[in-house]
Amino acid sequence: MRNIKLTLEYDGTRFAGWQSQRTKKVPTIQATIEGALHQILQEQVKLVASGRTDAGVHAQEQVANFKTGSLLPLARMHEGMNALLPADISVVNIEEAAVDFHSRFHAKSKVYCYTILNRVHRSALLKDRAYFCRFPLKVSLMRQEAACLLGKHNFKAFQATAKKEKNPVKNITQVKIEKKGDCIRIYIQADGFLYNMVRNISGTLIDIGRGKFPQGSMKKILLSKDRKQAGVTAPACGLCLMKVKY
Repeated sequence: MRNIKLTLEYDGTRFAGWQSQRTKKVPTIQATIEGALHQILQEQVKLVASGRTDAGVHAQEQVANFKTGSLLPLARMHEGMNALLPADISVVNIEEAAVDFHSRFHAKSKVYCYTILNRVHRSALLKDRAYFCRFPLKVSLMRQEAACLLGKHNFKAFQATAKKEKNPVKNITQVKIEKKGDCIRIYIQADGFLYNMVRNISGTLIDIGRGKFPQGSMKKILLSKDRKQAGVTAPACGLCLMKVKY
């Protein structure tokens, strides 16, 4: 039995997230790729991803793996997948992995990026790839407030209200906020993420940049462990999984 590791890139705009939804007739990343593999390998395979991205969320470097009994060469498998997959999903790399490799359990950390288009007029080209914010944002204050997120903390204040994961403690090893032209990008690297954690942090930082929260608010929100104290959930379109580290 072979264990195949895929590195994937996708635009999540028209998909209902990564995970297959057997009871709903909506396109998902997982089901689309599994369908292509079924045509190529003539067998049912199950993809396991490093993490499940939500509807509308993109990936520059998502990692997934699957087991197969097929002896088809990797080059032909790679070519066949990209020929069958829609234009908004691409297999960037394919390789043999150790039999026990698991794309989710073996991941050490992930890097997400949240992109904000900060100008007066919206963009036709970035409408599905960035959150449009017409209000001026004070990036220096956003950087200052984000610094308290570094390290191991209970991030329950940034957890989706409907989700109650067992362990809300995560270790953020990098928070970087870059501004180039009209775009502001928030990069966050951690050993794990709660549901909507990056979007909730980004939404709070946007509110801080707009002046809706006073200086020192981010630390108070973090320590409160109360989702109601944090800012809005930023839209999915601005979020992209940039890298999975093993």
